[in-house]
Amino acid sequence: MEEKKLDVNSIIGFVLIFGILIFMFYTNRPTPEEIAEKEAQQEQVDLQEAAAEADKTAPVIKAAPALDLNDSTAVANYKGQIGAFGFTAPTEGATILENEVLFLKINNKGGEVIEAKMKNFVTYDSIPVYLIKDGNASFGLSFSTSDNRVLNTQDLFFEPSLTNANGNQVLSLKAKTSNNQYLEYRYEMKPSDYLVDFTISTQGMDRVINESKPVSLDWKLKGIRHSKSIVYENRYTRLTYNHEDDKLSKLSEGSDDEEVEEQIKWISYRQHFFSTILATDEPFKTGELSSKNLVEEESRTFGYTKEYASVLPMEVKGGELSKNMHFYFGPTDVDVLSNYEDLGLVDSIPFGWGIFGMINRYVFTPFYSFLSTYFPYGIAIVIMTILVRLAMSPVTYKSYLSQAKMKVLKPEITELGEKYKDNAMKKQQETMKLYGKAGVSPMSGCVPAFLQMPIFYALFMFFPTSFALRQKPFLWADDLSSFDTIYQFPEGFAIPFYGDHVSLFPILASIAIFFYMMMTTGQNMPTQPGMPNMKFIMYLMPFMMLFFFNNYASGLSLYYFVSNLITIGIMLVIKNFILDNDKIHAQIQENKKKPKKENKFQKKMREMMEQADAQKKK
Repeated sequence: MEEKKLDVNSIIGFVLIFGILIFMFYTNRPTPEEIAEKEAQQEQVDLQEAAAEADKTAPVIKAAPALDLNDSTAVANYKGQIGAFGFTAPTEGATILENEVLFLKINNKGGEVIEAKMKNFVTYDSIPVYLIKDGNASFGLSFSTSDNRVLNTQDLFFEPSLTNANGNQVLSLKAKTSNNQYLEYRYEMKPSDYLVDFTISTQGMDRVINESKPVSLDWKLKGIRHSKSIVYENRYTRLTYNHEDDKLSKLSEGSDDEEVEEQIKWISYRQHFFSTILATDEPFKTGELSSKNLVEEESRTFGYTKEYASVLPMEVKGGELSKNMHFYFGPTDVDVLSNYEDLGLVDSIPFGWGIFGMINRYVFTPFYSFLSTYFPYGIAIVIMTILVRLAMSPVTYKSYLSQAKMKVLKPEITELGEKYKDNAMKKQQETMKLYGKAGVSPMSGCVPAFLQMPIFYALFMFFPTSFALRQKPFLWADDLSSFDTIYQFPEGFAIPFYGDHVSLFPILASIAIFFYMMMTTGQNMPTQPGMPNMKFIMYLMPFMMLFFFNNYASGLSLYYFVSNLITIGIMLVIKNFILDNDKIHAQIQENKKKPKKENKFQKKMREMMEQADAQKKK
């Protein structure tokens, strides 16, 4: 068959196209003045929307950001805002709950967590990992009072009481109208546990809460950056939730998104390798969930990734509230989250969907965990790669055998191309007839590749989301869950689609992929007239992978580098020691002598081609 070669003009054309794309990217980038103007406009819109919303609502009781308790006038004003309900006098301060793994600070004002710190983990720049800090989160109830005003618990002062129950720390926070009438937040922390039981209840509050109007729980959080690449971290930062008989759903990871759902069991504000999760024993009947993306490609040093918000209506029964919930502040680690099987929190980990996620969760994750207990983390990846490739070697053999058969038939296919060079339809018919007689399918080489797709995708999800790889070094890479860096571009400079650094593992993987392509497609990829040069497209793939993997987990690039090296080795062994081209040729010739019975599909295709040929002659 006639084969097209990539000439100098084609190369120049592709270089020019690539140059034009880069030029368009830079010319269309907004200037700093345009960005500042857009931000100012958005801030003005936000202020207008907030003012409009305030006009539509009933008077809201708001406390000042800080209250000077020595100022009798300020204290009197606070009591006056509360009205005749007689809530507890304001008492500034916070209570600490901590165990071996978790540190929490709960404010008297609002009764909410204002600081949540992981004791055993640090960020990329060695700062303790905080999930809540410096006002990035808010949590409170809003409800209508009996005199039709709107009250928010974030404006109330709670009276704390810290006790110990069976080794657990129990913090009771009560906003009282009297000793027997109060709203209570109750936190219970167990030793060495990331899960904190949380209960909201009231007693004798029917005089305050207007049961005819909804009570809503408002929970907001901005995800704090923990990784050296905020763009990469943001890719795996996402709001996930369980609803409607354990159905898992997610909001968009790359753009703003919102949903209204029913029967919500838990909500996970995931920040890549760490999660803040609110779970409940009895599902919320409805909920409004939203996620706002805070990261732009240019904002590589921004401190936050996404802004989450949930509005969850709560039922008032007999004038009282009672809701048992749980807060999880901890790593997005399968070994930790599996301890809360009754709540199903392990499902918040992004293993992948369908069969791919099952392979990741039940095969690669426990297998790698086993290997890493005996070997260094990088060596464990190499060993896992070797074992995976050996397990897939029969598929590799089938693929290479198909290529060998196509290579044997290549002279005959070329001859048919010359014979019917002026009749493309006839050439196609005769080529398919040759394949049929020889017992060769041109698609048979694609089947092994298709069988490897679940493995490919499962590993693609495993490396960026495996907590076991976080901050584990190997050779020049200081973190196998993030990219390695051998050269950092000057500050403020970045190559579009590539990044602001050079990673070595993706370069090695791309080189290995290039040689693999040379072996598999360099000699056996026919080119049809009018079709693009498939050889060039296949050679372009390593170049594209170089750009794609530069910002991905170095552990993934390490896997592909080692995997392709092993595959090349296996194919060389198959070529030089297992397959015999003479035997393959003899088998094909033998197949040609055997009568070949057409199946219905082949018959139908032959008839269609004959009809098309006849129509062309007319």
